[in-house]
Amino acid sequence: MTETVEIGAIGREIKAIDHLMQREIQKTAAQMGIDKVTVMHGWIIGFLMTAGGDVYQKDIESHFAISRSTVTNIVKCMEKKGYINRESVDSDARLKKLVLTKQGREVGETMHNAVRENEKRFDDILTEDESAHFLSLIRKLRLGLENSASKGENV
Repeated sequence: MTETVEIGAIGREIKAIDHLMQREIQKTAAQMGIDKVTVMHGWIIGFLMTAGGDVYQKDIESHFAISRSTVTNIVKCMEKKGYINRESVDSDARLKKLVLTKQGREVGETMHNAVRENEKRFDDILTEDESAHFLSLIRKLRLGLENSASKGENV
């Protein structure tokens, strides 16, 4: 007999895990000397550090599944804090690529180490197979939600 899933349980659990992970990453980053960076800034800095070419605001929107207005606010804040610069592109004066500053790269390295330290805890909780299965399920859920959203369906 299969267990009945309580209405809202999946979303609530995802939100709780997200909150716990962000709090732990912020605590670890603070212990490493970085205490005024939001986790989202850290994720974006990490994305900029590992991107294989120019990154634009629309790339952040797509990669993190967040709205244009949210990305605009985040980019403005990150620019004000000195983590990134927006630079013109020769091929299109309207386009601005996002470029990490020296300070942004330093913060990125520290945040990367904080995330790595926290993710080591998963190895104590989940087996390698469980981790792979969990990632497979969560990615399937995200893809399904993104596909529904792009079709204008209510989920």
